[in-house]
Amino acid sequence: MNRAEVFELMGALELYGMRAAYDEVMAAGIKRQHEPPRIVGDLLKAEIAEKQARSIKYQLAIARLPLAKDIDDFQFDGTPFNEALVRELATGAFLAQQRNAVLIGGTDQAS
Repeated sequence: MNRAEVFELMGALELYGMRAAYDEVMAAGIKRQHEPPRIVGDLLKAEIAEKQARSIKYQLAIARLPLAKDIDDFQFDGTPFNEALVRELATGAFLAQQRNAVLIGGTDQAS
């Protein structure tokens, strides 16, 4: 069976993870002289990983979480936040210096 036929069958069975990993797994298997069960096992692991990633992506989509924003997108004007301090904390430099960061305040959001 040639590669195109294998890909056609994987597509028909909706084995997208296997299809994406096929060339890499086959090349590594041939190079390292893996037995067929090992190659099939590697393809199955790739399929499981792809299905899990797709499931997580779907769950995140239905959760309708707010879009992640970069600190550069945040508008500091009109807020009580110290922009210089927030930007310094965002670098994480205090971790390398083994300094503590103490955040004081409630969970109320600024209006």
